[in-house]
Amino acid sequence: MTSSYLLKRLLWALPTLFGVAVVVFVLLRVVPGDPIAMMVPPGAHSEDIARLREMYGLNASIWSQFIHWLGQLLQGDLGNSISLREKVVSLVLSKLPATLELVIVAMLIAIALGLAAAMTGVYFRGRWPELAADGFAGIALAIPDFLWALLFVLLLGVLFPLLPISGRIDPGTEFEPRTGFYLLEALVTGQLGAARALVAHLLLPAFALALPLAAGITRVLKSSLIEIMNQDYIVLARVKGYSRARTLWRVALRNALIPAVTLTGVQFTFLVGGTVLIEYIFSYPGIGNLAIGAVIQRDLPLIQGLVLTFACLFIITNLLVDLSYTLLNPKVRQV
Repeated sequence: MTSSYLLKRLLWALPTLFGVAVVVFVLLRVVPGDPIAMMVPPGAHSEDIARLREMYGLNASIWSQFIHWLGQLLQGDLGNSISLREKVVSLVLSKLPATLELVIVAMLIAIALGLAAAMTGVYFRGRWPELAADGFAGIALAIPDFLWALLFVLLLGVLFPLLPISGRIDPGTEFEPRTGFYLLEALVTGQLGAARALVAHLLLPAFALALPLAAGITRVLKSSLIEIMNQDYIVLARVKGYSRARTLWRVALRNALIPAVTLTGVQFTFLVGGTVLIEYIFSYPGIGNLAIGAVIQRDLPLIQGLVLTFACLFIITNLLVDLSYTLLNPKVRQV
């Protein structure tokens, strides 16, 4: 994969982001409801409402509002939140690290579970461990992530209170973070007590997000491995004296990973989107929870900023998936 190809992909991202911005901007303006009316107290004077509408530029035409917003966007300014009275960029950047940590931990859990289940199913083909792996995939895929979250809250938070079910860290924990990446910072600085508290709060929401994805990885990877295990070069490896386990791990797995990597990369963005409900259920302070509040308050600038953030994450993830192909399949480097 050449540098010109990567440059082309980056250039294509610009019209994609522009299209997302146009669609979201127009749709939010045609939806009924007045965000100014939601932020003022009942019985507010019409003059105060008109002054606020002028302050936030909502009294101009849609076209004029879009040109003004686009000019701000090109300068790195997403405007001010109507409900929270803060810069949208500051709000997003303050909440995004929490969501990224949650999604990354969920992704690691999903990959570990999916890889273990798929390898178990293929290694013990036709025996009871394969049935157990298929059963795990079926159950994990049949229940959506928000239902897993509710089940975890009920079972492990209420009936058998083993793990915390709200927040990001215990209020009494001695930890003064300097960045938004709490867990990473705690691990790097050696604050193991804070790291344990952070992991305890991450486990339930991360597992709720991870289980459906783990089921998808299990099915895709297992199907790919079964197909590859019947190839001639696998037979040749066995003739050379490779054990079944070594053939599976050292030869077949590398070639079977490409479909699983594609699925994982695509699902990463869905995980970010899935955090909206998961963070709300667990009162987790990320951009998902921020999005719920923005929609309830019909905070137009904040919703626009969050949608563009999701779009950027989607584009970056797709680019990273393409780059991963060069590591798994050298033939792609020549494209």
